[in-house]
Amino acid sequence: MKRLMDFSENERWRMSKLHNRENWENAVREGKADEKMLSLCNYINSTKNFFTSSGCAGRIMLLGLYGKGTKEESYFHRKWHRAVKFAELWRGLEAKSTGTLWFKMEPFIIHIGTKSLGDADSLLNVMRNAGVKRGGIIVAKKGKCIAEFVGTQSISLPVKKGAKILIEREYMKQILDEANSKLRKNYELLKRLEKAAKEKLE
Repeated sequence: MKRLMDFSENERWRMSKLHNRENWENAVREGKADEKMLSLCNYINSTKNFFTSSGCAGRIMLLGLYGKGTKEESYFHRKWHRAVKFAELWRGLEAKSTGTLWFKMEPFIIHIGTKSLGDADSLLNVMRNAGVKRGGIIVAKKGKCIAEFVGTQSISLPVKKGAKILIEREYMKQILDEANSKLRKNYELLKRLEKAAKEKLE
């Protein structure tokens, strides 16, 4: 009976890894994968004991919210996976929008799957070695564990409501400078995470 259960868990793991790897490869082919995540995610999916199907390297955006502000009631007004120039940000602010626009700088996030709690603990060691402060095991089942790593750099504030811009140009420049600086620090931390993963995961 135990052998049958072990086989079932191993098969679930194999299918889960295959499914998530295929999702990632499809996202890459369709141009939907974050370019700055390619190296890390490709490496993780090449390992024997780990997989990932998604990840965002961090971004700056103008996010529109309306209604109750749920995910279903939001939209990307502008989005950049890189440092942003003030002129393009301000053009985005001046462009027609609905609801309330929020200026956001969000850090990287990645989910990594593995089969056992022992391997999940290895992921947490990678996180600590890289200096990532936010992260942990968010799924712990037989045959499947998921760890989530998240950067700590972020900014979020409302900047426009309806047609009215709520923030002065000079102050927006300062906020953007800070956001670009935080984004660069975020990318540096992501590189350290990739280095630690390549040293420890197999």
